[in-house]
Amino acid sequence: MEFETVIGLEVHAQLMTNTKIFCACSTEFNAPPNSQVCPVCAGHPGSLPVLNEKVLEYALKSALALHCKIEQKSIFARKNYFYPDLPKGYQISQYEQPFAKDGHLTIDVGGTPQKPELATQKHIRIERIHMEEDAGKSMHMTGYTLVNLNRACTPLIEIVSCPDLRTSEEAGAYLRKLRAILMYIEVCDGNMQEGSLRCDANVSIRPKGEEKFGTRAEIKNLNSFRFLEKAVEYEVLRQTQVLQSGGRIVQETRTYDSARNVTLSMRSKEEAHDYRYFPEPDLLPLVVLDEQLTKLQKMLPELPDQKKDRYIKEFNIPAYDASVITSSKKLAEFFEKTVGVCGEPKIVSNWVMGELLRLLKEAEPEDLQPELLRDVKTTGSNANPTKHKNMEDMSLKPQDLGDLIQLIKKGVISNNIAKTVFEEMMRTGADPQTIVKEKNLTQVSDTATIEKVIAQIISSNPSQVAEWKAGKEKLFGFFVGQVMKQMQGKANPATVNELLKKALGSSQE
Repeated sequence: MEFETVIGLEVHAQLMTNTKIFCACSTEFNAPPNSQVCPVCAGHPGSLPVLNEKVLEYALKSALALHCKIEQKSIFARKNYFYPDLPKGYQISQYEQPFAKDGHLTIDVGGTPQKPELATQKHIRIERIHMEEDAGKSMHMTGYTLVNLNRACTPLIEIVSCPDLRTSEEAGAYLRKLRAILMYIEVCDGNMQEGSLRCDANVSIRPKGEEKFGTRAEIKNLNSFRFLEKAVEYEVLRQTQVLQSGGRIVQETRTYDSARNVTLSMRSKEEAHDYRYFPEPDLLPLVVLDEQLTKLQKMLPELPDQKKDRYIKEFNIPAYDASVITSSKKLAEFFEKTVGVCGEPKIVSNWVMGELLRLLKEAEPEDLQPELLRDVKTTGSNANPTKHKNMEDMSLKPQDLGDLIQLIKKGVISNNIAKTVFEEMMRTGADPQTIVKEKNLTQVSDTATIEKVIAQIISSNPSQVAEWKAGKEKLFGFFVGQVMKQMQGKANPATVNELLKKALGSSQE
């Protein structure tokens, strides 16, 4: 029997406010344990929560960017459960009346630089977005557990997708796109290593053609794109094997063990009624005014899809390139500023998609954190020149890449030499003109000098010359390579090709 996978994601995004959602405690990351706690977030009897206005603003901006319908009236609720890092014994969230519903985002699935035409778009519905406070953090030691309440009351929005995702690739694309949007509008820093963005994946399978959903398992607290994709793939395989062997899927909460690449059962899955939701008596109903929404709508920046469409029309770059470049706000800004320097959008796109992303891999923590440098693959003494820096900290500036492209256009350096210069720019932050001058990398176009080297190469390789004359045309590349090697890559390639053809004469089939 063939099965179809059904996936829904619940994404928790921490909002970038300076203080918590219901009190004035700081949200600074990595402060000393329990140093950012007050009677409100510690759950002391008689303490009263007060909604942070900036949290509401950021939450509404997120909902507008995700095309949600904003509810003019919503209420907070108490979600009751016991855990040591939840001091009140309940979490203030929203349940029956969240502030936003019925949104959507569009993801690109498939496609490669070689075959961009394979990319397709898919519309993913967003069921709801609600505000809530985070719990504290338990640190399990040998024989005891420590509780740090610094995160308690940290502002979150939970973004719940409809079960529209069908593959691990789609789930990863959805989370990447969602993260990009939240970072574009500057409401979440997207740092998955620090827990600013994490998701739970609801995964089930059903026979192909079946309308009814299968029993789902919820995989908790996935904090990287790669872990999400691998956890989904394993869970689909596990459920398939259970059903094919005559067993049945149990509704449960599971965790993902990245070291073993397996999901493990944690507990039976709770239903909403298990939490005994009821309205939060200490907070008034939340009312959103039309003029407030109009003001926030005007504050939204150009979002990834809008920017992508503009790049395709204005800069005439391929849709695949535009999609990758606009997946990061900082990368898009770098691209546009560089184009402003040299006026060559396609060439800039080639450098960004090639050399820059070769050195600056926007990948996940532990390999999944976008905007971290990792696995920089260069040669010689320049190996790993900028590993583990943020994009904001990288030495390369748009002005310098634009100037480098201008040097190539003017024939001052060749493309191959430019790659060497680019790596040095990334490593040191020096401008390309200085590097070219100090390392004597100026391209040689003098015909007499090149002819002299060509004569030496032809004289030193008589057997290859004979094979060329006999019709082995592929050997032309050998001669070009020898000349470039002799001239340390500084010879003008076009001039070398022209002079070599003259010196060798025609090859006969």
